[in-house]
Amino acid sequence: MNTATTTADGLAPNAAQSAKRDIQTISLIGLAHGTSHFFHMLLPPLFPVFMREFGLSYSELGLLVTIFFVISGVGQALSGFLVDRTGARPVLFVALGCFVLASLAAGTAQGFAGLALAAALAGLGNSPFHPVDFTILNKRVSQQRLGHAFSVHGITGNLGWAVAPVLLISMHEATGQWRLGYVATACWALFVIALLAFKRDAIDDSQGSWGHEKAGAKAPAGEHPMAFLKLPSVWLCFSFFFFTTSALSAIQSFASPALSAMYGVSLASTAFVVTGYMLAGAAGMIVGGFLVAKSQNLERNIAGAMFVAAALLALTATGWLPATAALIAAATAGFGTGLAGPSRDMLIKRAAPPGATGRVYGTVYSGLDTGFAVAAPVFGALMDRQWSNAVFFGASIALLMGIAAASLVRQGKR
Repeated sequence: MNTATTTADGLAPNAAQSAKRDIQTISLIGLAHGTSHFFHMLLPPLFPVFMREFGLSYSELGLLVTIFFVISGVGQALSGFLVDRTGARPVLFVALGCFVLASLAAGTAQGFAGLALAAALAGLGNSPFHPVDFTILNKRVSQQRLGHAFSVHGITGNLGWAVAPVLLISMHEATGQWRLGYVATACWALFVIALLAFKRDAIDDSQGSWGHEKAGAKAPAGEHPMAFLKLPSVWLCFSFFFFTTSALSAIQSFASPALSAMYGVSLASTAFVVTGYMLAGAAGMIVGGFLVAKSQNLERNIAGAMFVAAALLALTATGWLPATAALIAAATAGFGTGLAGPSRDMLIKRAAPPGATGRVYGTVYSGLDTGFAVAAPVFGALMDRQWSNAVFFGASIALLMGIAAASLVRQGKR
């Protein structure tokens, strides 16, 4: 018998089946992650409508963002323990259910209290996604495709950020009824729940095994559940997320008005810089997925990519460039941060001790929420003082601090 029979794509049957399973898991988790980022933007696109409809101030609108990220950050750190105890899949369905409830709360809101409830429910739903996603990916996806899995995970997050404003604003402009937009977001969350339930076997983390387990390593018997917090590598990874997300928050929130003030171009033109930054980041993640599959020196990958991004943002801050070149430089910086993304996620995987995957990812990724919550008011205060270039200098410095944290992870692991 010829055991070397291959399929039409040139792979042996077992290899082809493995690839198919991996692609299915990666696609479903990517969809779920994109949905979580979609619900990051549940309220902000319609802030002008809420100001007009309910008479809210900028401070009150900012408080809605704070509610979301504080609940998400605290919940993310805690949800990692829940994922380790119950498994990732049931937690994922509960999180998506929270998004349905958040949509209903937003669509029926009669003032600040209703919107605050929507922000709280959306933050609660968002909180477990990184422990859930990375537990499932690490357990179910083959090692040779894990870098690509992290790449797709990051790309879908960027796409989720991009799609939500388009949907909500388009629904409002087309119908004149902003509440119908939240009917659409609720329907989307229900669709994702139904699809994942139908394909639930592909996201069953109880059927996979964590890399440490494959190697025969186990958590020491009787070890305290909080013992992982003693590891310097965990807090260095947390710091890395805090600094890099602070830079992202500066660009997302203030790049457009800062560039307009510095270079005298219209807000309509500078608004495309944020979109360009996110699209360049998605492109960088695609390349980064191939890079992490071929490289063992993750810290070098991260440092090189983010240093280029930091340099472009610093150059933009100087005001030396022509206006068009400055817009291009600021947008292109997103490629560097995106390129570092898959290496970043693999770095955390290596830093996680046996038996604590959900807890580590929950704690580390809470740095993302903390960065968003802290950076926005800081950079907003700089803009209030008309220090527009400080937005880009600050983002550049934050990226350099992130490089320093990543470079120390290996020593922390030792």
